[in-house]
Amino acid sequence: MNDVKISVGGAIENEAARRFVDAWHRAEHGETFHERHLAFESWDALARTLTAKRMELLRYVRRHKVTSVRFLAKALGRDYRNVHADVQALTAAGLLEATDSGIQASYDAIETKIAI
Repeated sequence: MNDVKISVGGAIENEAARRFVDAWHRAEHGETFHERHLAFESWDALARTLTAKRMELLRYVRRHKVTSVRFLAKALGRDYRNVHADVQALTAAGLLEATDSGIQASYDAIETKIAI
């Protein structure tokens, strides 16, 4: 299963440094791997990015071939401008990939770690 790991709050820099060292050691041993880690400064920042409508959009994109924002807006029964803004926000956050061939979410789950 291909996952996206999200960290919220806490010592983001320390965790990133730990992941870098771990990746370095794994690469030295010839291990090939692909991991996607995203970090949000706070719960509020994550909640602003992953709204209910955006989660619905992510689920749809994960399960269907999406060729354009217009197609996605029609499929979701939503306004084009709002869907376009959502796609831009999710792409900027690293949760969507927009290419010439369409829009993709190339992971199966989002794993979230929230520091308290």
